[in-house]
Amino acid sequence: MPTIAEGGPEYTKLLFNYTRSWTEDLPICKVSGVGYLNRQRYNETGQLREDIESEDICLRCCYDDGAIWLYGLFNGHNGVVAAQLARDRIAAEILLGNLSSIDLDQITRDLILQSFVSVEGTYLDTIDNKLLQRASLQLQLPETISHYDAYQQYPQIIEKLKELNEELSCGTGAAIAILKNDHLFVANVGESRVLLCKTDQDNVLRVVQLSEDHNLNNLDEVTRLKNLGLQVNDGKINGSRKIGNQTATRCLCNYMIKGAYKDYDELRLACSEPIIAEPHIIGGVPIDSSYRFMMIASPNLLKILEEATGTNQVNKELALLVVEQLRVQSTLTGVAQAVVDHIARIHHDTYEAQGNIAGAIRPNIMLVVRNFNFAMPNAITEQQHSWNSSYDQDTAINLTETNTSTTTDPSSSSTKKILPYVDFSEFNFNVEKANLKGTLPPNINFFY
Repeated sequence: MPTIAEGGPEYTKLLFNYTRSWTEDLPICKVSGVGYLNRQRYNETGQLREDIESEDICLRCCYDDGAIWLYGLFNGHNGVVAAQLARDRIAAEILLGNLSSIDLDQITRDLILQSFVSVEGTYLDTIDNKLLQRASLQLQLPETISHYDAYQQYPQIIEKLKELNEELSCGTGAAIAILKNDHLFVANVGESRVLLCKTDQDNVLRVVQLSEDHNLNNLDEVTRLKNLGLQVNDGKINGSRKIGNQTATRCLCNYMIKGAYKDYDELRLACSEPIIAEPHIIGGVPIDSSYRFMMIASPNLLKILEEATGTNQVNKELALLVVEQLRVQSTLTGVAQAVVDHIARIHHDTYEAQGNIAGAIRPNIMLVVRNFNFAMPNAITEQQHSWNSSYDQDTAINLTETNTSTTTDPSSSSTKKILPYVDFSEFNFNVEKANLKGTLPPNINFFY
């Protein structure tokens, strides 16, 4: 299948060498929102100061007059460069690859796979000079010299090698979602999650994880690493949850954990590169009126929510927070940011209660929320026509009417709902919260 990369090196240079990304000029999806906070460190008094620029970036756009909707979260590490490259290249391959004219799911999945492969190819092209510099410096060191002696005798070479290795360690996870013809395709490498919330036949809100966690908690990934010759015991390598310089067993870019993986003692026995860029792909999932909203969450957001609350159902807890904010916020960006701020506050409170807040770090956290048809009573009315979908207005996002439940009845599309004389919003909110938790009393129909 032809790729954008076949445009040649000049096209690649044109696409990636500008500070401003071409994706910033794409139409933003107005029925989605993003919330984020940069990494910060607590000082001795428990106050926060910004530590580094955020390494997490996202993408949420529509293309070809609404024929394709593309969402992505790219959680970079050791810098944001790899995340930016992945965002731009994947968007180019998918949006400029004539995806809107493709009907077969398998061809769509092949194109998605090709977009991830293209990121790796482009990345290797960009680091050629760094690899040459690295090889040249390594040749200047005696083969049998120890690291300690090398640092003592050749400090300038070692410092330069350290600098190059840091640059070559820049990598990123990626989780993307594509909505095309009311079918959803999801792909990911790393630990960001794509979560769908839908109501089942009993009107209970369920959370479905479509992405795959690529880490040492994943038995399939552990088996894959063992088959390469690595010693992995209880989901750990040499007692650590990390593999090389990261926790994810799959990622984009990061040459040091791929081409130079034998530099790590615990990875030398692998017969081939242990960290791969092959994504987990699923789709197309038909999105009907039972689907309420979608979330794409960064690994750090999930981690600190899990640690702060002690929950073993972090997906469900996150969905509950989103539901609460959908009922009170006026915009979807407000929803996502309120959830992120709430998680940051409980992270702070947890460390403060433990008495070890000084020096603690709150990492980059990011959340993307895409609404399908969850009613937002306080929503800004201008957003109601922003989704050019095949759904009828009443089965899509109805932002102009106050509903008495989180569900929408397609059969009532010809009648306009009458606002109640009594404000039941607090009652409805508590019913929805209990509904999400599955704690509603049995044999009582709360949804008419």
